[in-house]
Amino acid sequence: MQIEEHQWFSPNLKQDMAFKVYGHWGMPILVFPSSLGRYYDYEGMGMIDAIDDFIYAGKVKLFCIDSIDAESWYHFSVPPAARNVRHEAYTAYVVGEIIPFIRNHCNQPDIRIMANGCSMGAYHAINFFLKRPDLFAGTIALSGLYRLDHAEFGLTSEDIPAVYYNSPLHYLPGLNNAWFLDWYRRSDIITCVGQGAWEVETIEDTRRLDAVFRDKRIPAWVDYWGHDVDHDWPWWFRQMYYFLENLDLDP
Repeated sequence: MQIEEHQWFSPNLKQDMAFKVYGHWGMPILVFPSSLGRYYDYEGMGMIDAIDDFIYAGKVKLFCIDSIDAESWYHFSVPPAARNVRHEAYTAYVVGEIIPFIRNHCNQPDIRIMANGCSMGAYHAINFFLKRPDLFAGTIALSGLYRLDHAEFGLTSEDIPAVYYNSPLHYLPGLNNAWFLDWYRRSDIITCVGQGAWEVETIEDTRRLDAVFRDKRIPAWVDYWGHDVDHDWPWWFRQMYYFLENLDLDP
């Protein structure tokens, strides 16, 4: 398998940022790490091995990037607005640095990229897709939280105005701009959640997201797996393989 590691000083984040590329060809997938995770976690936790059939076959090419969650949504010692500002710098890094790199690396200057992640990575995948559907072709979002007023982030409903445009279940219901809706309806949106251990809040958010998609007539594959399916890597391996198997990965 072709594997590359890259690092540069990000002018948007004012710090060094690293990422890894897995594969030689195929649909580009931008992978966001899980909570407080790192760019090498997909490999270290076993996801790369779990889906290597698709990588070796040139069906997918993964770009696994770092997070700065510890400086944004998990930085409990600063106000919500400051966390939001730091996340917006991360957005600028992804949009202004990573996306151009991916397009150049794939030699496809206009290609839209799939967004993927598990747990916190699923939040990023959904949020980035919803905000920039012209850049992202869709999502494979596994076991995510899609609003920021969860105890997980130390935020309450009173904090939402400061982070509103990064809390999908708050901004999406009121989003009626035809430009966004047209892009959404031309995309491959996949969200999935188990119904086993540690999935109570993620089930609630996935159901709410499902309802918003239906209300806005946005086609989405929202999948609820069984009561034995936990919020954990072994199940995410199976889910990721299953969805890649059912996506049209031909160029």
